[in-house]
Amino acid sequence: MDGSGGRTPSARDQGRKETVEERADRNWQELIQEIRVAQTGVQILLGFLLTVAFTPRFLELEQPDRTVYVITVILGSLATGALIGPVSFHRLVSGRRIKPQAVVWASRLTFAGIVLLLATLVSALFLILRVAADHALVPWLVCGVFAWYVLCWFALPLWARSRHTARDARDARDSIG
Repeated sequence: MDGSGGRTPSARDQGRKETVEERADRNWQELIQEIRVAQTGVQILLGFLLTVAFTPRFLELEQPDRTVYVITVILGSLATGALIGPVSFHRLVSGRRIKPQAVVWASRLTFAGIVLLLATLVSALFLILRVAADHALVPWLVCGVFAWYVLCWFALPLWARSRHTARDARDARDSIG
């Protein structure tokens, strides 16, 4: 605290005049909006995956494909748990005045859920393509899609964060000196 009613400015929050609690509330709302998108996708995917074992075609799958299926369902279940975790976390700690810490843990669970969702999607794609396409092309196709996910979900945001954070830091230094 800096004596300004709980406001502690940081380079990241330049231009925002909010308390730690206000920042936590804003970050929580943003995180929940992000989770809604990922939760819906992973729940629909998991729902479809769970029905596969009850189709006649499942009995025709070779053991390696059944193993990939089981791994995919486990990954989807783990992703679902991680992406629903922040809601439970918030409910259990609500009113305890630890929202800033809850936001940190919910963010970590969300990131873990996104990584697990990536693994689930790649595994599901691998299984589907093994059943539906020429086996020689499957690894290449899956690697291409995996690379696309990594580019969209991680590389591009990290590049933008690095580029704009560095520019903001340079601008702040230039305005001081």
